[in-house]
Amino acid sequence: MKIDIFPQTEKTTVGEYVYDVLKMNIVRMKLEPGNRISENEISELLGVSRTPVREAFIKLSREGLLYILPQRGTYIAKIDLDQVEEARFIREVLESAVLKIVTKGIADEYLDRLDANIEEQRNCLVTRDLSKYFELDEAFHRIIFESVNKLRTWIVIDQVNTQYKRVRILSYTFDNMINSLIDQHAQLVEAIRQKNDEKAQLVIGNHIRKLIHEQADLKARYPKYF
Repeated sequence: MKIDIFPQTEKTTVGEYVYDVLKMNIVRMKLEPGNRISENEISELLGVSRTPVREAFIKLSREGLLYILPQRGTYIAKIDLDQVEEARFIREVLESAVLKIVTKGIADEYLDRLDANIEEQRNCLVTRDLSKYFELDEAFHRIIFESVNKLRTWIVIDQVNTQYKRVRILSYTFDNMINSLIDQHAQLVEAIRQKNDEKAQLVIGNHIRKLIHEQADLKARYPKYF
């Protein structure tokens, strides 16, 4: 088993660290849906005891990301498209509402940060660094919420967004998908700069609803993940 591992910070407990590492790898599809995962293997990979691993497994199972079969083992949960659709709906409603505030005007500092973020996204298009692109994509939308003091709203979205994120990661593998997403991000920044809410609403609607149309293709390409 190969997973991405990052250093534990002083602010996190061992249990929180194990949970964060596992969730990141599930979201980014490093741990594939349907595959078995063992406490022993994870504890060895992370250099921790089995107790925090067991606690992380229980927490992730409650979130629907793992399922535990007594006497048989623990498995990565498959993607639940009903949860994906609900998360998409929540995100579209809230992000559209926030953009109505944003397009009335934000500080130049945030426009500069959005422009710099898009430039980094374009660099990822060259290097094909999907993990880095995912981080930048998330940061891009977070900046929009931050610009009008709505970070708590972004956190609400993030709490229900896990299944949605897994589908987004898969969609990046489609030809020209990232290029298309970056173009939409650029269009959104231009609409914000122009204080054009009508254009911003059109762009964000198309941006977020893309996954509705892609789900059939994703299920055909990755049938064992659903």
